[in-house]
Amino acid sequence: MIYGKKIFLRAIEPSDTELMYRWENDISIWPVSGTLTPFSRHTVEQFVSMAHQDIYTNKQLRLAIDKTGTTENAPVTVGYIDLFDFEPAHLRAGVGILIGDQTDRRQGFALEALQLVSDYAFSVLHLHQLYCHIHVNNEPSIKLFSAAGFTCSGELIDWTLSNGSWVNVYIMQKLNPV
Repeated sequence: MIYGKKIFLRAIEPSDTELMYRWENDISIWPVSGTLTPFSRHTVEQFVSMAHQDIYTNKQLRLAIDKTGTTENAPVTVGYIDLFDFEPAHLRAGVGILIGDQTDRRQGFALEALQLVSDYAFSVLHLHQLYCHIHVNNEPSIKLFSAAGFTCSGELIDWTLSNGSWVNVYIMQKLNPV
């Protein structure tokens, strides 16, 4: 596990299946995740069953974001963070994050998770860079990634079609400071 002050990141467990299934099928999130069709429970179960494989095998890594200091014995999962499109030859990976419930957003969980996963990617995986694509009209995500040390390195014009309109996307990158 990777510990921070408000949250810790942990490996995906079979108990994550139901929450992941609910959030992956939340159509309000689809425009920013690029999802176009619902996920079956079986597909999510298969994803979870493969989560034990390392990033070099799967080319991706999903970690649960759990609150620290909860009064219950069980951790409370507030979201997931992904490293995807892992390119070991070029020492880079994409990063995506979801804080699932509105009540858990704007609490600092996403920023801390991005900082923790960046530290992990740079110090353990020895990556040179992380990147993400963010719709230009997604101010909360732009502010979040900027606060985590990502900088805008370009803009992709008419990159995604959303509700019948083309949306530009910023490419944001964070380079390993070492």
